[in-house]
Amino acid sequence: MTTRRTILLASPRSFCAGVERAVDIVERLLAARSGPIYVRKQIVHNTRVVDDLRQRGAIFVDELDQVPEGATVVFSAHGVAPVVHQDAARRGLDVVDATCPLVTKVHVEARRYAARGDTVVLIGHAGHEEVEGTLGEAPEQTVLVETLADVEALQVDDPDRVSYLTQTTLAVDETTALIDALRNKFPGARGPDTADICYATTNRQSALTVIAEQADLVLVVGSANSSNSVRLVELAERNGTTAYLVDRADDVPVSWFDGVQVVGLTAGASAPPELVNEVIERIASWGPVEVIEHEVTRETVRFTLPPAVRQV
Repeated sequence: MTTRRTILLASPRSFCAGVERAVDIVERLLAARSGPIYVRKQIVHNTRVVDDLRQRGAIFVDELDQVPEGATVVFSAHGVAPVVHQDAARRGLDVVDATCPLVTKVHVEARRYAARGDTVVLIGHAGHEEVEGTLGEAPEQTVLVETLADVEALQVDDPDRVSYLTQTTLAVDETTALIDALRNKFPGARGPDTADICYATTNRQSALTVIAEQADLVLVVGSANSSNSVRLVELAERNGTTAYLVDRADDVPVSWFDGVQVVGLTAGASAPPELVNEVIERIASWGPVEVIEHEVTRETVRFTLPPAVRQV
């Protein structure tokens, strides 16, 4: 008789309010407008979402010079630097901004800290679109740090005028360590503690921590360029549990499950819920499973759509 395998399902998981809002914006524009809808960068960092929207007619571009003058363009959930807005205005583009409101909050803080003359220390990952957008708010006054070594090496013009911000999709424990190091080096440093890390990122990390301790193996559904998904894998590994990032169910081989009785399963904030269901179905195709959901909190956050699509 085949032994029943247990799947511990983390909750919350999958889409957050910012991702739902961004995807909804593109879907509404595709349904309401006859002309092409361009999207700068990936609307959210998930392969399935981007492929589905592309099949429905969305045109994804890397930069605005690929968008015809006067066309409609959507800015992704990760936000953009002010120079991108300026470029769009020069080209007469019809911009619909899908930036997550929690990212916008960080941009506002960057401008405020820079306006009072501070060196703004941004904790984040180089090259991530959200980080590039935030750095662009005050590029001459903002410096990026990624590691404790970066903090140790950091030199500023005035040690008494230092503020800090964080990327919204970081691991809470690692970010706390960086903030502590920054405050030790610059005792007067001011910032939002870990409040810039969005509620969805924090909730998914908390939910995973609970099940990772009980699991033999953890699967995180999400794409490789999804920062919050990658952080979930790293979190499970720091808890001593083998973990894999999977973009789709077909990425999950049966060989991973040799000797595995309890599987922890979650998904990053940009991964659609149906992907989790498909992974469960794949595991169930190899033998009987029992799915147990562990909910640490219930998310009720909803963000208002921009006026351009509110009535669509």
